[in-house]
Amino acid sequence: MIKVASNKAKQAMQDFLSMESSGGILLGGAAILAMFLANSPLAETYTKLLATQVTVTVGGFGVDKALLLWINDGLMAIFFLLVGLELKREVLEGQLSSMAQLALPAMAAIGGVAIPALFYWILTQDAADAQGGWAIPTATDIAFALAVLTLLGSRVPVTLKIFLATVAVIDDLMAIIIIAMFYTYDLSIGAGMVALTGIAALVALNRFGVKRIAAYMIVGTVIWLAVLKSGVHATLAGVVVAACIPLKADDDTSPARHLEHELHPWVAFGVLPIFAFANAGVALVGLGPETFTSAITVGIAAGLFLGKQVGVFGMTGLALVTGMARMPKGMNWGMLWGAALLCGIGFTMSLFIGSLAFEHGDMLQTAAVKIGVIAGSVLSGVAGVIVLRFSLPKQT
Repeated sequence: MIKVASNKAKQAMQDFLSMESSGGILLGGAAILAMFLANSPLAETYTKLLATQVTVTVGGFGVDKALLLWINDGLMAIFFLLVGLELKREVLEGQLSSMAQLALPAMAAIGGVAIPALFYWILTQDAADAQGGWAIPTATDIAFALAVLTLLGSRVPVTLKIFLATVAVIDDLMAIIIIAMFYTYDLSIGAGMVALTGIAALVALNRFGVKRIAAYMIVGTVIWLAVLKSGVHATLAGVVVAACIPLKADDDTSPARHLEHELHPWVAFGVLPIFAFANAGVALVGLGPETFTSAITVGIAAGLFLGKQVGVFGMTGLALVTGMARMPKGMNWGMLWGAALLCGIGFTMSLFIGSLAFEHGDMLQTAAVKIGVIAGSVLSGVAGVIVLRFSLPKQT
């Protein structure tokens, strides 16, 4: 009897992990748990856990950071490694390799970055200390957005999933560029030179046809440490390493594809839920109405909910009307609007950019970022589902 129950539980877990939406469900569950702990009698324990100092020392060299920063600088580097691998594959072989396929999602992504930033900038004109957060509503959380789309079942055409995923991938690329250009401070020349030497070593490994992933990971770890000390955000090291891992090989094996396949469950079911747990918790007790109506909160929420749908839908509409692109097979204008709304689910990437934008901000600014991101993402998700329920073909 116990064995039968154990087998059923094991099968149920396997079924859950195989679901396309399971990563997004875990991500949402981790965020809800963080909110619960931050507003419960365990709030102090939750805060102390994230503030715990963790030190790693090798010889005379060491890194000493709070657990929260290890998660944001370390675990998120693994996430960006996966993003980099996905980008490389898409650029060389996938949706980003063909101009015909790229035109519509590229226009959508450009609008989805520019217009939310414009919304935020306009709404924070009278708050100089809030201006640095302009990039927060430009992000799209691909895991959450696709999870919400999957919840609509088999009515969703494959072309809609591909369109949304491609927009999110280009969005991630733009986020990487934004982080590199606008959130880099106090550069260290010495550490930067070490990082450049490491990158040269990675390029050499690639040129000499080295396929052992371990070799790239060892050099990548050195680059991550150097970038961490250089002033450039350490997560970008993951993108650099991904760009150098070979996608094609002489035989049927592909180091980049293999690593992407191996990393995906660890990121979906480990890295992202841990990040959400560490960053989504905001204590609402003691916050006045001014926090919920602050320029930062309103700018982020409006940027994600209004700016994203205006930017994505507006630019795709322009591309279709002018003949620059064609409507994907099986899609209609209602589905495009629904997809534009789902692009407003910024969550993980928005929280991450927010942690960079207000890295030295006060508690009220941090709370405003989290409230704005959660509010804008929830509104976008709910509205997107409603629009798509009426736009998708009826279930047969």
